[in-house]
Amino acid sequence: MSGKILVVDDEKHIRMLYQEELEGEGYQVVTSDGEEDILELLARVKPEVVVLDIKLGPNRSGLDLLQEIRGQDQALPVILSTAYDSFQHDLKSIAADYYVVKSVDLGELKGKVALALEKSRASA
Repeated sequence: MSGKILVVDDEKHIRMLYQEELEGEGYQVVTSDGEEDILELLARVKPEVVVLDIKLGPNRSGLDLLQEIRGQDQALPVILSTAYDSFQHDLKSIAADYYVVKSVDLGELKGKVALALEKSRASA
């Protein structure tokens, strides 16, 4: 399977883990710590799917970045990834296509990435 995935997470070990695992599935993976402008990054990378951490350090929220992404692109699949499932109930999170709780087992994430790619290609 191929496709370009953008992983945005402030934790380097998570970015590296996701990149290694997703590249092992045949995806092309670009990572970001969430510090750069998300719209510029999207324009440069042109991902088919975004995996977005909800908590990006003390002053950055993945939910805010999700709103920026949706302001520009309603069709780009976004998978919210977090260690806290309580964010599921935040109204801002409803703009995401999928939601995964971080786990050592990345089976759920890989499954959501495959679904998101199908969705992305169906709407293209």
